[in-house]
Amino acid sequence: MSSSVAPSPILQVPGAVAGPPGSPDAAVAWHYGDPLGEQRAAVQRVAIVDRSHRFVLAITGKERLTWLHTISSQSIATLGDGQSAEDLDLDLNGRVLNHFVLTDLDGTLWIDTEAERGPDLLSFLQKMVFWADAKPVEAADHAVLSLLGPDARSLLETLGVAALPDTYQALALPGGGFIRRMPWPTADSFDLLVPRAQLADWWSRLRAAGAEAAGMWTFEALRVAALRPRIGIDTDDRTIPHEANWIGGIEEFGAVHLNKGCYRGQETVSRVHNLGKPPRHLVLLHLDGSADSRPEPGEPVTAGGRAVGVLGTVIDHYELGPIALALIKRTIPADTQLTAGPCAAAIDADSVPAHDEPQAGRLAVEKLRGR
Repeated sequence: MSSSVAPSPILQVPGAVAGPPGSPDAAVAWHYGDPLGEQRAAVQRVAIVDRSHRFVLAITGKERLTWLHTISSQSIATLGDGQSAEDLDLDLNGRVLNHFVLTDLDGTLWIDTEAERGPDLLSFLQKMVFWADAKPVEAADHAVLSLLGPDARSLLETLGVAALPDTYQALALPGGGFIRRMPWPTADSFDLLVPRAQLADWWSRLRAAGAEAAGMWTFEALRVAALRPRIGIDTDDRTIPHEANWIGGIEEFGAVHLNKGCYRGQETVSRVHNLGKPPRHLVLLHLDGSADSRPEPGEPVTAGGRAVGVLGTVIDHYELGPIALALIKRTIPADTQLTAGPCAAAIDADSVPAHDEPQAGRLAVEKLRGR
């Protein structure tokens, strides 16, 4: 997945180093000269990350929520004003096509997603409108900044943002746009969706108020450590929601609500949840930092020469060292010795999800069988 977005004006900031050419983050800063220090600032103090390469679209119309509810995985028919959620677009077989974050505010449903996938998502939504009172359009005049760290609250107060939203809630900003709170990549994460014409001004104001500049390296490292997948890098064309930690409604920080009506791909979601188990699961890998080179996303993860998974994001974390996300076969024990490209790799046991919870479908079958 590569980026074709115009370079962000924040790249003109002294010290800004653009993302790797051809990468999804080539249009924004990857770091500002001290990537590990920037991560530390985002965890311990407060840092601002330019994510203005996100694709933004807006949906207006009285039926925008009930309409999108019927064609996506999240339950949003009764989403309140100022409420946010994560959502998925699935194909007929339940495989993930798009992951996006949405916020409904003052009669408009705002969506932001990966730059390269945004146009296709918008095209799909526009084709699915039919007779509904909903109008999806690109909102290229808006951009995303992310403010990370425990000092974000006091910093925002100095800029006149008197009240701050709770998790998955949003509040309008003076001068346009809004601020929403997210549960990741850190415990104190705020997205600011602002008019693009005000992007540089917001950056300058936040920096002057005390936010330290951090690049996408920081955001990605903290995201990986938090086990949050990125569509197209940590997923492939076979990924179903159960494999990528996306199961669960808004209150569970998920993107798939299990108690809603029919939508495209719902049969697979329901079948795996009630009767089966996902063939793979997303885990955190610790990589051998002494290797001469690092593996690339998409490379196979092997055990004894046999492919058992596929590698996702590979990143250096300020505390954990070289880490990665990977989709690994569910049956592979956590203590299995693995290889990822030129590196030895080990599964972080704490990242392995449990699959032993009672399943409603199987319990019903057992009951019918009298067991």
